[in-house]
Amino acid sequence: MKHASPDVLAALLPLLEGIRQAGDLVERRPGVFYRRGAAFLHFHEDPAGLFADVKLDGATFTRCPVNTPAEQAALLDKLQQARVPTRDP
Repeated sequence: MKHASPDVLAALLPLLEGIRQAGDLVERRPGVFYRRGAAFLHFHEDPAGLFADVKLDGATFTRCPVNTPAEQAALLDKLQQARVPTRDP
């Protein structure tokens, strides 16, 4: 399975914008996000569709489909739930 091409990432722009607004992720390359210096989220394309690989538990990549608006919204919800709370100084 190959990483998502620039054309595929362009089609996922609304989803990418939602991820970029999460605030605690760093996009090192288009569509490749890191959290706290570690790989956290990236996209793949294959004949079965488009998928995000994301470390929802902080350790292991989980494959999530992102082919439809509903699947993309579900991914954003999962990302919100996976956010690591920040500590107050």
